[in-house]
Amino acid sequence: MIWNEIDNHITQVTGEKFQSQQRRSVSGGCINQGYAVSNGELSYFVKLNQASQVAMFEAEALGLEEMQTTNSIRVPKPICWGVAGNSGYIVLEWLELGGGNSNFWPEMGRKLAAMHKASSSQGFGWKINNTIGSTPQINTWTADWAEFYTKHRLDYQFQLARQRGGNFPKQEELLAAIPELLADHQVQPSLVHGDLWGGNAGCTTSGEPVIFDPATYFGDREVDIAMTELFGGFPAAFYKGYNEVFPLDAGYEKRKTLYNLYHILNHFNLFGGGYASQANRMIDQILHL
Repeated sequence: MIWNEIDNHITQVTGEKFQSQQRRSVSGGCINQGYAVSNGELSYFVKLNQASQVAMFEAEALGLEEMQTTNSIRVPKPICWGVAGNSGYIVLEWLELGGGNSNFWPEMGRKLAAMHKASSSQGFGWKINNTIGSTPQINTWTADWAEFYTKHRLDYQFQLARQRGGNFPKQEELLAAIPELLADHQVQPSLVHGDLWGGNAGCTTSGEPVIFDPATYFGDREVDIAMTELFGGFPAAFYKGYNEVFPLDAGYEKRKTLYNLYHILNHFNLFGGGYASQANRMIDQILHL
């Protein structure tokens, strides 16, 4: 039984005997099955997927570890990951999430800004490829941000979208325009969460901001800020807190649509539907800025 194997792995890694007595289904996002497992004293969060997806969990664990090393914003600590039977799994620290107080959002902004100050001498990218949702995310180290964003973010998503029957008449015009669109923007590589919408951020019951389910890499920090505005947006207090620590550069308002296009294309590739027409409207908007 896969739960015995997972319990044994937790025991082996932590050095504390763990035998789960309670397992209840909790949200694991739209990609994975999530479970809270407990032995009555200790609790962990376990995500399951097909065994073939274990590399996705390894990349998630390494991303959380990278974010942890910045000593900035709280993330769940990865405990272990592997394959049991036909399932790939990852075991994470269990964090009890609550409502948060009035201090929570500005503190979230300040702590994310602190994480964004972590940089890389290797340029833009990351040590391995990972996933955005269940879509592969290519993180080949690249010295130039415009080149990285064009090739490994938008063009890659466009290629996948064409295979799904997506039609983007101004795709080539947009890709050719990116160097000019970003020409006056000096970008330092920042450690980014990569998938920072409201569903991947929360507050512990003790009032501490926490982010999870990352698609980590070193990129323009504005990609994270832009995505916080995409699906409903974070409260104004978040942006106020962020700007206190690491003020956004001039021109962000123009660039955020370009950065959010990546996620809308990815949503078309994952879910289809009206995301193609939304992407085409965004392309028109970017080209007419």
